[in-house]
Amino acid sequence: MTETGQPDGGPSGAEVTIRPYRPDDLTALYDVCVRTGLGGADATGAYRWPELLPSVYAGPYAELEPELVFVAEDAGGVFGYVLGTADTEGYVRAYRERWLPRVGARFPEPPPPSGDAEPEPDERLARILHHPEGMLVPELAGHPAHLHIDLLPRGQGRGLGRALMTRFHTALTERGVPAVHLGMNPANTRARAFYDRLGFREIPVPGASGVVYLGLRLDGRS
Repeated sequence: MTETGQPDGGPSGAEVTIRPYRPDDLTALYDVCVRTGLGGADATGAYRWPELLPSVYAGPYAELEPELVFVAEDAGGVFGYVLGTADTEGYVRAYRERWLPRVGARFPEPPPPSGDAEPEPDERLARILHHPEGMLVPELAGHPAHLHIDLLPRGQGRGLGRALMTRFHTALTERGVPAVHLGMNPANTRARAFYDRLGFREIPVPGASGVVYLGLRLDGRS
């Protein structure tokens, strides 16, 4: 799919292509992940280990399910993506067996938290990295696929987020996946409005802290 538009600060009529991921896109995936990693804002410098964030939220998907990674690209390079899995349970198994052995030693798991001190961002993310089973939320079992989508500012407000999501949902539907979910920071009201427009609905998860889960049926069921 190709769309034409004008990125923020970009040349008039700049052409955008939405296409499947290629292995040489990995550096760009990591860059976009970091530059959108604080609720959509730039997370550069927020972590002691710069590659920790994308090692949780970008790299494993490119490694384990590259056929479900799609990127948005213009003359300046890749500036957005959607990625995810068709089967969260299977993804967690593959993550533990194939991904964690590759990256776990680079980002050691911190000791258990003590007292009421708030964990450092790197500590919190390292725990997520080492415990992928946290993705297995019983209330989400009816929505087996999940996704992450990120766009740099020059790609926002142009319908490209919707185009990426449509491409991803089509790929899931072709695999017979009935529904998809995502988790988001409830403070990110702009993202919530975007997901609401696409038809996502909140999935109540008792005890969830700092995250709201949204789901979308792909099989026409309510």
